[in-house]
Amino acid sequence: MFSATVLTLYPEMFPGPLGVSLAGRALSEGKWSLDAVQIRDFATDKHRSVDDTPAGGGSGMVLRADVVAAAIDATAQPGVPLLAMTPRGAPLTQARVRALAAGPGVAILCGRFEGFDQRLFEARQIEEVSIGDYVLSGGETAAIVLLDACVRLLPGVMGAASSGDEESFESGLLEYPHYTRPQMWEGRTIPEVLRSGDHAAIKAWRQSMAEIDTRLRRPDLWERHIGARVQSPSGARQKKDE
Repeated sequence: MFSATVLTLYPEMFPGPLGVSLAGRALSEGKWSLDAVQIRDFATDKHRSVDDTPAGGGSGMVLRADVVAAAIDATAQPGVPLLAMTPRGAPLTQARVRALAAGPGVAILCGRFEGFDQRLFEARQIEEVSIGDYVLSGGETAAIVLLDACVRLLPGVMGAASSGDEESFESGLLEYPHYTRPQMWEGRTIPEVLRSGDHAAIKAWRQSMAEIDTRLRRPDLWERHIGARVQSPSGARQKKDE
C-alpha cells in the first residue's frame, strides 16, 4: 500500500482536499494511507521553537535544522523517498509523479517562513521539489498537489486502468480537446470527425490536435517533445519533423 507521511507545522490541513473525491474514497478504502506529523513535537525547549532568525541578518525566520532533522529521523521509513516542497527544487513532472506512485510511498517535508537551514539538505538525503515558479505561504498546498497527482495513479483509484494514459504530459504533449452532448451548443458543433465512427481518423485527429495545442500553448514542451522524437531507439538521428 502507498504510504504518505507529511511533516508539517499545520497537520490540521490534512487530508483536506485529499479526503474527498477519488483520493478520499481511495483513502477510506485503504488503497493508500496518510499520516500528518507535527514538526513542533520535536522541539526541545519549553516554547516548542522550530525557527530562528537568519544568520547574517535579514527578514523572516528560518526553520531549524536540528528540530526538522529530529522529525525526519523519527518518521523515516526504509526505501521511502523524502521530498521537500520548495521553490528552489526541481520542477515536478508527470514522469516523476508516475515513478513515485509506483513505489512504496513518500515522505514530504513542508516548509514555512523563509525556508530551511541549508545544513539540513547537506546532512539528510532530501529531494527538493517545486510545483511551479511562484511562492506559496507554505509547502502544505504543494504537498497536496503532489499527493493528489500520485494517488490517482494507484491501482484501482481511477475507474479504468487506461484512464490516465492519454492525459496531458503522459506522452510529452498536452491532451487533445474533449467534447460531449449536446451535439450543437450556442451555434458550436462537435467536430465531424468525432461523430464519424472512424476510429483511425479520430486517433489521427486527436494526435494532430495534441501537437497543435502543445506547439501553440507550451513551446517549451513542444521543443522537448521534438528533441525526444528525433532520437530513434537505436540512437540514430532522424530528420526533425516540425
